[in-house]
Amino acid sequence: MLAQVKMESSRSLTFFGLLLICVFLAPAIKAQSKQRNVDIYSFHINSTVTSRYAITVITSCVANSLNESQEVHFQVKIPKNAFISKFRMTIEGKTYDGIVKKKEEAQQQYSQAVSRGQSAGLVSSVGRTLEEFKTSVTVAALSKVTFELTYEELLKRRLGKYELLINAQPTQPVADFKIDVYIHESPGISLLEVKGGLSTNELTDAVTTTRSGPEAWVKFYPTREQQKKCKGCGKNGLNGDMIILYDVDREKSKGELRVSKGHFVHYFAPTDVQRIPKNVVFVIDRSGSMSGRKMEQTRVAMLRILGDLSENDHFGIITFDGRVKTWKPELLKATQSNVEDAKKFVKQITARGSTDINAAVLKGVELINRHPQEDSASILILLTDGEPTTGVTSIGKIQDNVKKAIQGKFPLYCLGFGFDVSFEFLKKMAMENDGVARRIYEDSDADQQLQGFYEEVATPLLTDIHITYTGAANVTQTNFSQYYNGSEIVVAGLLTDNSLDLFTNEITATSISKRMEYHDTIDPTILSNLTGFEDFIERLWAYLTVKQLLEKELMLEGQEKEAVRKETLDLSLKYNFVTPLTSMVVTKPQEEDIQVAHKPKERKGETRTKTSRRLSASSTRSYSPGAFSPRSYSPGATVQMSHSPGATVQMSHSPGAVLLQRPTTRLSKARGHQRRIKGGSLDGLDQNSPVILFDSRIFHPTHAPPTTTVRYASPVRFLIQAQDQSEPLCYDIPASQRLRLLQDPSSDFSMNGELIESGGTGFSQITIFYKTDLHMRLSTSEIIFSDGRNAVKFLWNQEPTTHETDSVSLILRNKEMDVSMGNSRVVILLHEQDGNSFLWPAVRQRPSKTTLPGLFGTLPVAYTTVTQSHSTILKIQGQEVRVSWNTATDYSIHSAPRVGCWLVPFQVAMQGELSDFTVPSL
Repeated sequence: MLAQVKMESSRSLTFFGLLLICVFLAPAIKAQSKQRNVDIYSFHINSTVTSRYAITVITSCVANSLNESQEVHFQVKIPKNAFISKFRMTIEGKTYDGIVKKKEEAQQQYSQAVSRGQSAGLVSSVGRTLEEFKTSVTVAALSKVTFELTYEELLKRRLGKYELLINAQPTQPVADFKIDVYIHESPGISLLEVKGGLSTNELTDAVTTTRSGPEAWVKFYPTREQQKKCKGCGKNGLNGDMIILYDVDREKSKGELRVSKGHFVHYFAPTDVQRIPKNVVFVIDRSGSMSGRKMEQTRVAMLRILGDLSENDHFGIITFDGRVKTWKPELLKATQSNVEDAKKFVKQITARGSTDINAAVLKGVELINRHPQEDSASILILLTDGEPTTGVTSIGKIQDNVKKAIQGKFPLYCLGFGFDVSFEFLKKMAMENDGVARRIYEDSDADQQLQGFYEEVATPLLTDIHITYTGAANVTQTNFSQYYNGSEIVVAGLLTDNSLDLFTNEITATSISKRMEYHDTIDPTILSNLTGFEDFIERLWAYLTVKQLLEKELMLEGQEKEAVRKETLDLSLKYNFVTPLTSMVVTKPQEEDIQVAHKPKERKGETRTKTSRRLSASSTRSYSPGAFSPRSYSPGATVQMSHSPGATVQMSHSPGAVLLQRPTTRLSKARGHQRRIKGGSLDGLDQNSPVILFDSRIFHPTHAPPTTTVRYASPVRFLIQAQDQSEPLCYDIPASQRLRLLQDPSSDFSMNGELIESGGTGFSQITIFYKTDLHMRLSTSEIIFSDGRNAVKFLWNQEPTTHETDSVSLILRNKEMDVSMGNSRVVILLHEQDGNSFLWPAVRQRPSKTTLPGLFGTLPVAYTTVTQSHSTILKIQGQEVRVSWNTATDYSIHSAPRVGCWLVPFQVAMQGELSDFTVPSL
């Protein structure tokens, strides 16, 4: 997200976002003024991938730290193939949702807003270029805005992997920066990798991955310091991308069928077939515009591609400018001598002359047709950087000529080099001949782009694939010319009468010298445990249908084109997709366009502190004494905090009293003594007011007496990650224990917790100590932090809040307290289960790479499987132990998924006795 700051006393707040399809997700906020007038205090990316369908939500919380309003711009780049499906802004407690409209209607509304002089933003969805979604909003003085953007995409399998790309480029370090990715694939996840600039060097420790059966999690929680020190980072924070690569387990000869709510999706990627030899002809543009680096990179790529040919392949090379030249008059087998001879030819290719695309492509078709090879797959690949300038120059005529010549016998792939090429022309010509078009960007890696594309089509496994369904309707594409190793065929549709009774499928395809036949079956209960994802198959079907209709429209004319266009538009509007035919409009109601949201000027002598501004969003009403014992605090000290516009709370201290002063109600110290805390609440205090407490008598700890009794109630199950193993270990601890969770003597950081008495879930209290004076106590009702003199209290259900000192950062968000102290970072989550609440700690950054005291101080445990017949024996730390396969709940994330694990005795998992991890008091 990019939020640009521009000083402005705007009268209105009307904004439009016409969204787009781009290549990267690049969220950032940028201040154009000399000082940091905008604070991005929270930025989250949450991506959920279910059966290849990814839904990603970007949430950014921004605060205007000035005493006057200013305009904040929101800018987002998303993956090229994604559709934006939701955008909303929340300002001063009010939420404004985007509405997808027909592009022409959105354009009219945008123009009207601009003519009224209102703040508006418009970005059209152009689909294939690096465009951006951008909108702006005027934020009142000392106020906040939350942006939320959702987009959806079907991940495509290339070279045996699915890829999810996230790019982050804020222009300042963000206190609460978090990327969470959750993947669920019912067949099981066979591979999980994290690459990109956000997973290397100093950021390695901020990335955690977990894989268990059908589920995987990737988390990226960099601290402020890490955001500034990583490679490519600096004072402006992160600048890089995260690439999550994964693949699924699959039976060799079977596909995967999923059904939900009357829709189905069918994934087909067999691996039990032999590679088919190919006949490939490369048609290379050598016109004058290809001179220089383009031609040099083309030569480099071709030399590598030729070296990758199999001896069973046949190949040919054609170069063209105003004339067409063939390397050899026929296709030759890719023997070592033929390949070497072809490399010499490639090294001598030079750029010159004009561009006769028509003659060159027809020559390639002729070369393949004239020398057919049995039991092989033919491919024609065109590389050009411009438009036809000689010979047949009519684009429509060239497309017709090529289509008639190929006659559907083999695919044509068109690679457009740079942006001078007519990409629409190449795309239509490729699609009409069962191929695809790909743009090659003029950059230092253009040769790798060329080679990468070739690798995708280098290994054909099946040709002439036909899939038929009975009991289904509105099915997406079912005929495919070729299937390549490492790719995947995806078909989706509707079940007739929402019934599985008549649903069947048959796949026929040609392999080497024989016809193959496949039948896949459905397990209708496979999705029963995926709460919240029940409609993803319907949305996947809509996504895939819209994508294919947009391609189909490109090849049609007249009434047929209009009919397909209308069908595409109707689906886009129904499912709220921003496509090339639609735009999204977000408008603040007309009656509120002219508004003033400035915070009143402060009274003479009043000041604000950095802490008070950061806590301005807190909402606290109650306080329970007896939490801390800070050092003495000098009488008469005053701290003032600003909060919601139009109000200031001033808090003065006198011994034995807490005095709250507001501009509208000034209380004497004597009266302040009368306003005691009653019933756990501050009588008369506005519910949105932050509370700072100073009275040293309030913070004396009430330690429970030491106990030596071990009460074995319902045990609590803990997970422990395994080293180089996908299957974690788990162990049980009896309830009601007071436990040492993590301790780092080198930094004076420690964390203890008390398990709930009834057992079975988690912790009732957690305490954190840091250095000499800092102390934090968390319960299921509240959180209190003391710095030795002052204390701040938070409630779990209050607005997102940030509190920072020199070495401490506290971030309270949706039932989650993120605590950074020195080199340690832990997140305490509040869970609610069966009417009960409990806490669970998650260590996001360890202060040391060695084992530390405490349950959460251990490193991943190494184990090997000794035997796995009737019973399983694992060898752990040199000790053989009989284990059983069980499950545990991973409470370290909010979704709390059930995870399979090897249940082992506590002593084996932790290499010690339970008494080694207990403490007499918190």
